Amino acid sequence: MTHVIDIQGLVKSFGPVRALDGLDLAVRAGEVHGFLGPNGAGKSTTIRVLLGLMRPSGGRVTLFGADPWHDAARLHERLAYVAGDVALWPALTGGQCLDVIAATHGRVDARRRQRLVDRFALDLTKRVREYSKGNRQKVALVAALAADVELLVLDEPTSGLDPLMEHAFQQSIRERRDDGATVLLSSHLLSEVEALADRVSIVRRGRTVTTGGLSDLRRHARTSVHAVTVRPPEGLDRAEGVADFAETPADGARRLQFTIDAGHLDAAIGRLHAARLLSLTVTPPSLDALFLSAYAGASVGDVGTTRPEAVS
Repeated sequence: MTHVIDIQGLVKSFGPVRALDGLDLAVRAGEVHGFLGPNGAGKSTTIRVLLGLMRPSGGRVTLFGADPWHDAARLHERLAYVAGDVALWPALTGGQCLDVIAATHGRVDARRRQRLVDRFALDLTKRVREYSKGNRQKVALVAALAADVELLVLDEPTSGLDPLMEHAFQQSIRERRDDGATVLLSSHLLSEVEALADRVSIVRRGRTVTTGGLSDLRRHARTSVHAVTVRPPEGLDRAEGVADFAETPADGARRLQFTIDAGHLDAAIGRLHAARLLSLTVTPPSLDALFLSAYAGASVGDVGTTRPEAVS
């Protein structure tokens, strides 16, 4: 498996403070990889090290197989970066800013750029000083998405965008992935990551808690079940994998609610059918639940984790 980004045991200290404490991150070519964690978890520090803006205190970091600290200039020709708080030139128009940024990339798809300008409803004739935060963010997104680069590094890229523009962003990311680009997406919006990511890494206190595809992670988390049966299901409350079981009367039937390990779901549904199942709702864990569970310190499994020793 080809890794565009390969980070092993990354350490970054600021005096006595250790911002990164052995963090691991592996991003495969052609995937959208969600990079999750609250403020202070180490996401932005990791990205700065990855971009060659900050020297690591320890560990190993490679980008396209090279060292980003020593080869930053060459590597930046192959990537585009969008920060969560974009700084542009106040006296320039949006169009002029795009031209300046395009000159740093060297390769820009002009037709894609115009399509993105239209999609994001961006007025290129206004000066940056007249732009809202959301419009400044649009300039950076259009510049990055229009560039013919192999990797997009996005750190809270939709900050300031309204829901309609968020939809435009998601559409654009899917198109770039379909074109073969790799995306590292750091975001507080779990719904955004859930909609886009092929795999996710969750970080906590400067270390990787878990890494894997959403379906893999969900298999190792608990599924919620709501059901109505004619009779009480025999032994379900004591069945293997079942927890949080509650049963209440419901108009001559029984209303049931419980959580269950995914591996025991089939057996539980069999018991429900035997009790004459009237209705059934099965809800897999959301990314929100996976994130909160991981960050609280509860294990959600290290499925897909290439380096299990990183899991805390």
